[in-house]
Parts: sequence; structure tokens; C-alpha cells
Amino acid sequence: MTAPLLEVRELARHYRLPREHLLAAPPVVHALQGVDFTLRAGRSLGVVGESGSGKSTLARLVMALEPPTAGRVLIDGRDLRSLSAIELRLARADFQMVFQDPYGSLDPRQKVGRIVAEPLVAQGRSSRGEQRERAAAMLDSVGLRAADADKYPHEFSGGQRQRIAIARALVTGPKLIVADEPVSALDVSVQAQVLNLMQDLQDRLGVTYLFISHDLAVVDLVCDEVLVLYQGRVVEQGHPDTLFSAAAHPYTRALIDAVPRAQPGARRPRPARVPALAAPAGCPYAPRCAWREGDCLDRPPALRELGNGHRAACHHAEQVRLHTAAPTAPILARSPL
Repeated sequence: MTAPLLEVRELARHYRLPREHLLAAPPVVHALQGVDFTLRAGRSLGVVGESGSGKSTLARLVMALEPPTAGRVLIDGRDLRSLSAIELRLARADFQMVFQDPYGSLDPRQKVGRIVAEPLVAQGRSSRGEQRERAAAMLDSVGLRAADADKYPHEFSGGQRQRIAIARALVTGPKLIVADEPVSALDVSVQAQVLNLMQDLQDRLGVTYLFISHDLAVVDLVCDEVLVLYQGRVVEQGHPDTLFSAAAHPYTRALIDAVPRAQPGARRPRPARVPALAAPAGCPYAPRCAWREGDCLDRPPALRELGNGHRAACHHAEQVRLHTAAPTAPILARSPL
């Protein structure tokens, strides 16, 4: 087994909010709490969760756009936090990012050729002629023309702009690309084109993806492994086939049940109403969980192995997984209260 390309160890990020009044202590938001995973070269890891679960915070920390409160991010064995500013700038050739909004992530005042070549300019290792040639080659690799380098972003559609963003991410020949909701702002038909492009580039260039998304169907299509975040914690991890067919955490099951399905004439049953509880000292999902019992409120669950790389942070993971695997028995139908 080769060493992982990306290692995230006990990563945490806390944000201090403004004081409510002069004598009050500033409230603290725990955006990430002890996230731990590895990603090998040429693979794709999907990170899913609802808004506010910590997905984009994780992306920014992996990209070293923000310092972590605790923990480490290692790429090719190098701890990004230990690098100097110059060393980090040079190291960025190995990891690049595709942002969510193809309209806001491209400078409208710059021509496309300059935008795509920007990472090379920041590296300072090539001449202008080499930068133009490399930018033209990248535009061609994502299905655009070399002549498009002389146009401005407003002359392109949303899907074409995201291709430009992907070309910019690829121009330094990175090993890792962090894609933060790369298709959420696009039409469904355009999403398919961009996802097919990303898979083709991975097959040809061996790029590794950390894929941030709230769309489970997209993650199921492009990722080799899935990480489920809830309130900044990893609550489940595994292969998409295993995780989406036999979820072992009630939160994952709730995400799956929330996916819209085309069933004309059919009415989906509403999940059982679960009384709200105050935040417990135990499992963070307990206030919303229909499976909770006394130990859930008192003892935080550890992320434990269930077999074949499938892990879940739930005291009742085995029972939840068995219940989830039965398609006629929705997970929230059972209430232990």
C-alpha cells in the first residue's frame, strides 16, 4: 500500500462570534471537531452533509486558506501548517480548488487566458510564453478552444465558466483538487457534462478529488468513498454502494430520505415526529434521532468499524443498518420513546 496523498488528523476549527454585550464572553462556533481521514492518490472522496455541517470549512482548511484551531493537514507527508509562506505558495502547485460559483470565482476584468494562467504566474517558475501555451493546452483539455483565451468570462455560459475554473485548477498539474459544490449552480444537463469531464480528467491524468457536495446522487456517481459530516463531526464513512443502501447512522438515512424522487401519484409518508431535546452531553444527533435511548444522551459514540471499511458513530449502528436495508421499513418509523 502506498502512503496516502492527503491525511487529515484530528482537524478542528472554532470561530469566535461578536459579543452579545460588553461583559459577555464571545460565543464560539465549533465548525469542525476532530475530523480524521486519509485519501490515496487517484481516488475520490465525497463529503456530504446539510448546510452548516462543516463541509466548506473542511475544504478551506485542506487548501490552507485558513489555519486550523487544532489538528493537521498533510499532503504527500508535508504538514501544511509547518510551511513558510514561500514554501506554501510553491506547494500549492500540488493542490488546487474549484469553487462553487462559476460566476463569482472568475475575475470579470481579466481575459480567460490570464485567469487560467494565474496559478502559474503565482508560482513564478515559467515565462509568459510558456504560461500562454499551458493555458491554451488546458482550455483544450476541458473542451474549449485555444482562441477562447482572448475572451472575457461574461461571454461564456455557466457550464463553460466551470470548465474554465477546472482548467485553471489543472494548469499547475496538481495531484489533488478540492471541488467545493462544483456543479450545484449549474443546470442538470450541464452538471452531467461537467461531471463527465471531471471523471475523464481523472482517468487520463490520475487526479485525486476531494468532492464537497450536498447532492447524494452526484457523490454516488463520482466518488469511491463517502464521508458524512454532522455538526463538524464524521458520523459515517464508507463506500457509496454500502453507505447508501444500508446506512448505519440515522442522520445518513435522513439525508437519503430527503432526496426528491419522481413518483407520480405516490405520496411519501412523513417521518415520525421526534420531540426536540436540548443539546446532550452524548450523541450530538440525539435531539433529532428517533432511535435515541438513554445511553445516547449520556455517552458520545465513537466512530467504529462495522466491516469492509464501513464506519459509523452510533451506539445502535448494527440495528439501524439492518432496519435501513429493508426498503419497506423507513428508518424513522420506529420510535423507541
